[in-house]
Amino acid sequence: MKRIRITQVKSKIDRPLRQKRSLEALGLRKMHQTVEHTATPQILGIVDAVRHLIKVEEI
Repeated sequence: MKRIRITQVKSKIDRPLRQKRSLEALGLRKMHQTVEHTATPQILGIVDAVRHLIKVEEI
């Protein structure tokens, strides 16, 4: 499977609780924090829900 690198580029302040929890599920707790995940359908679904708050790159 391919891997993706996810970086939070916008704040989760004043965002709905669902989006805040999606960021936490991805492992993002701070601005400009980067995590790597395998591109499973579950991860890609979460990424799609908060795509306006993050930057995604393929590794």
